[in-house]
Amino acid sequence: MDRLLSALAGLLRTALVLGVLAAAGWWAWQQPFMELPRTWWELSRADPPSSLPVPVEGVAPGSIADTWGAGRSGGRSHEGVDIFAPRGTPVLSSTRGIVSSIRETGLGGRQVWVLGPALERHYYAHLDDWAEGLEEGAVVQAGQPLGEVGDTGNARGTPPHLHYGIYGSDGALDPLPRLRAAGD
Repeated sequence: MDRLLSALAGLLRTALVLGVLAAAGWWAWQQPFMELPRTWWELSRADPPSSLPVPVEGVAPGSIADTWGAGRSGGRSHEGVDIFAPRGTPVLSSTRGIVSSIRETGLGGRQVWVLGPALERHYYAHLDDWAEGLEEGAVVQAGQPLGEVGDTGNARGTPPHLHYGIYGSDGALDPLPRLRAAGD
């Protein structure tokens, strides 16, 4: 009988410890300092969106020309869409995500990369400027300002526009069908 009581006491202690650890883990997961890993975890398990809002304020999907795959200098092909608007027009995140990079380099000039649902990478390029207070590692919501339409990088001297691209695990994806699926 003593052995049975001892074994039962051991099981109760183990259950209590596991319960305390589970409660502590749940509590920690809800804390503000866990927002970034929690968001990454949620994004990694989400399906890619079938429709997306146009990431330039005031632009209707029907006004975006289909330039996907068009030839570019150096034998490249266009891996995105160009959304024309007046310089300084707000560029908005098309999805909830994590700002993975803010930089000024190469063909895209001033650019922002956002890690979105299904861990697709959303690319916003040729920005005139970045949104005030935007930082790498920030969690952004769909519709949150990322910057302003411009002509930086290899777009210098062209009409101001946003180059918007989406990159999945298999490479570049045409964003236009998703933008048009949202409707005008």
